[in-house]
Amino acid sequence: MQQTSSDRHEYPAHWEADVVLRDGGTARVRPITVDDADRLVSFYEQVSDESKYYRFFAPYPRLSAKDVHRFTHHDFVDRVGLAATVGGEFIATVRYDRISADGRPASAPADEAEVAFLVQDAHQGRGVASALLEHIAAVARERGIRRFAAEVLPANNKMIKVFTDAGYTQKRSFEDGVVRLEFDLEPTDRSLAVQRAREQRAEARSVRRLLVPGSVAVVGVGRTPGGVGRSVLDNIRDAGFTGDLYAVNKAFPEGQKELDGVPAHRSVRDIEGHVDLAVVAVPVEHVPQVVTECGEHGVQGLVVVTAGYAESGPEGRERQRELVRHARTYGMRIIGPNAFGVINTAADVRLNASLAPEMPRPGRIGLFAQSGAIGIALLSRLHRRGGGVTGVTGVSTFVSSGNRADVSGNDVLQYWYDDPDTDVALMYLESIGNPRKFTRLARRTAAAKPLVVVQGAGSAPQGHAVRATRLPHATVSALLRQAGVIRVETITELVDTGLLLARQPLPGGARVAILGNSESLGLLTYDACLSEGLRPLAPLDLTTAATATDFHRALSEALADKACDAVVVTAIPAVGEGPAEDAALAEALRSAAETVPGKPVLVVHVELGGLAAALSAATSTAPRAVSRREDSQRSEDRPPSAVQAPEGVGLIPAYPAAERAVRALAEAVKYAQWRRESVDPGRVPEYEDIDEKGAAGLIGGLLARGQGLTLGVDETCELLGMYGVDVHRALPAPTPDAAAEAARTLGYPVALKATAPHLRHRADLGGVRLDLADEDQLRRAYAELGELFGRPEELRPVVQRMAPRGVDTVVRAVIDPAAGAVLSFGLAGAASQLLGDTAHRLIPVTDREAGSLIRSIRTAPLLFGWRGSTPVDTPALEELLLRVSRLVDDHPEVVAVTLEPVVVAAHGLSVLGASVRLAPPPVRDDLGPRTLPTY
Repeated sequence: MQQTSSDRHEYPAHWEADVVLRDGGTARVRPITVDDADRLVSFYEQVSDESKYYRFFAPYPRLSAKDVHRFTHHDFVDRVGLAATVGGEFIATVRYDRISADGRPASAPADEAEVAFLVQDAHQGRGVASALLEHIAAVARERGIRRFAAEVLPANNKMIKVFTDAGYTQKRSFEDGVVRLEFDLEPTDRSLAVQRAREQRAEARSVRRLLVPGSVAVVGVGRTPGGVGRSVLDNIRDAGFTGDLYAVNKAFPEGQKELDGVPAHRSVRDIEGHVDLAVVAVPVEHVPQVVTECGEHGVQGLVVVTAGYAESGPEGRERQRELVRHARTYGMRIIGPNAFGVINTAADVRLNASLAPEMPRPGRIGLFAQSGAIGIALLSRLHRRGGGVTGVTGVSTFVSSGNRADVSGNDVLQYWYDDPDTDVALMYLESIGNPRKFTRLARRTAAAKPLVVVQGAGSAPQGHAVRATRLPHATVSALLRQAGVIRVETITELVDTGLLLARQPLPGGARVAILGNSESLGLLTYDACLSEGLRPLAPLDLTTAATATDFHRALSEALADKACDAVVVTAIPAVGEGPAEDAALAEALRSAAETVPGKPVLVVHVELGGLAAALSAATSTAPRAVSRREDSQRSEDRPPSAVQAPEGVGLIPAYPAAERAVRALAEAVKYAQWRRESVDPGRVPEYEDIDEKGAAGLIGGLLARGQGLTLGVDETCELLGMYGVDVHRALPAPTPDAAAEAARTLGYPVALKATAPHLRHRADLGGVRLDLADEDQLRRAYAELGELFGRPEELRPVVQRMAPRGVDTVVRAVIDPAAGAVLSFGLAGAASQLLGDTAHRLIPVTDREAGSLIRSIRTAPLLFGWRGSTPVDTPALEELLLRVSRLVDDHPEVVAVTLEPVVVAAHGLSVLGASVRLAPPPVRDDLGPRTLPTY
């Protein structure tokens, strides 16, 4: 859209956004322009007299021509209007007018504005005004407005609640029969918390509309068996879907009323009842028409299994973007396109709107996969009962998102977070389009239920307009682990770990008891435990003559031992054993495990398919699954955790190899430790000697020189010094005489270093001379470097005062446009560079996280007295990490910091080299208003 030439600013297209509303539907937020006069009049005619009275404080039946002109002509600076639209029509409006201190119209530098809303009565209660407030506040901040004022009639409780619930710092007064609210627009911790809570509820409900529909239409059903549409229809019907099901195909004969017992229609428009979900399986060229028909009929969401979109090339990418834009116009969300489908096994839903020919067993594991092939593999492995990891632990919901054009893993996480039917979430992610948001959601979800992820190294799905992370794959994985995500490498490990977490309690520690009837298998399990960092107890060999009674007694004793946190049972078959013996052993293990239910038990079996199946058999004491309908009838004050016990508790997972069982147990141990530590994540300490204001002034002055720059030595030292980080001065030494003068200035002993790029931080190449006690030694060292490496201008030698001996380390911080600010730590040299032994944490770092950061690298023992060496001053190192974290968190213009080397001695540390880069900070989209990705 365009504005007239008289307007002060061009149309701000970047203010356009799609938002998810409280009920899960979507709306489009965009600036109001001169072209919207007819829409505004039509919108106003549909608003009740009461709502008009609340808006204008007087009867106001219609808008005058002057009103329409005023409300559609904006300069996008001092006067701004936004509209929420569905189907291209207004459902709500908001505007602000900049005012002076005495309430008159004003321009900058006035930083206050009056704000007013109007929401159509039919759309009140959907959270439209709250979403518009977030967006108009972001627009106002962009235009230099720092405070909103609103006058509301006392009886207009809904609008007063919109303002008071937003979480901004506000002031309230009452004068002349009007409530006046004034509030600052700077985001606060409370406003962000409110915004994110609303985001979670809205996105969860938008996914629920797709997974718990009351009615489904399959569009593109073939008239004869076979084909994608017909297969999906058959799968929905055969699964026993509890809602209404419709078959749609424009090629059906005029008089056809049903297809295999399913009501048949030529168009979605012809269906008399309401349709919640449409599965679209028509040729790609017919999809736009189907979307229009669905939108006009009020369909809430789409599962598009049709292919031919972004996966097919540039034309397909544009078709995909238009598909999303088209669907959102009508408030619909999309799974797909090119999707495998969705499944919900809840007893009161039983939806199999997918290409999976069989409905998986009901259970409490949620599955998400972008790839249909991976989704099939996951469902198949969970469904199998014999050969490998087996079990009756089933699926609660399954989503295969295909091209992931709209609904993503983030949306499904929002749904699973408070879904009472899901205890464990398993995700196969080919990419993470928004690492910052995913990490935030994952941390919150993992605090409530396990989240196990296989993360591919692929790029974002074709057609996605998302920021790409510059961080290495390993760094992103480390950050996910910090957020409580259980990161595994393969689908096999995903299922192995998921089944353990779904069936068994979390271990209280890493001490593992091993018992069984095979000494060799016990030793293999023992070695596997050591390799995974667990603390195995000596294996107990029951011998091959052990009976079920012997296993029961040994397991009961192991579980009762306070020195044991988990038990791995190993079993091999005896000659002549059959199904009866397998069942007896399984029952013996189950009954023993029930004596101490707080400790996990795993079984490693060799060629005992019958035992695996017997262990997985449901018992009469297994908890009954509670349906969604029953759950909705619970009283609101009952905590969900007290209502539903995890499905399958008491069932013992069985593994065909010791390594698989132990790897799954190791992941459970690490996750349990994270859960315990996450209760008290620590704090970000305050340091009285930090000069935040001075640093801001210095940074502002430096950035005034250009868009981005690497600071010089003096500027680097000055900025770091304001945060209590002292850098040892290194004086240039272009000649031997200059080197001697520098040494006299610094004081002996000194070090002579070559700082040329190919020699910097490479002591192994011989470009460093240490402990030079006097001028003679310094001049000899200078001559040696020249003979080895060339002229001084090639070496760039510097002189630096010697620091106390210690362990050389590296501290780095970087701001990634997608993941955010990241702090990294490792030892200097080959350990970090060659082996990738570097640990990472998201900024801001707490005191506990700083301690865990230095302990999480594999070479950490070198800091703590390895092989008799002197332990170094790790508290000083932790403080340095916290100060660097504070610097980057306080000043996002500091986009990169490197301290190398940092020599950590027995007492104190020395920062011998430092570099800082400044640039305008990346836009923090996680601090702005709620939006869906825009295509």
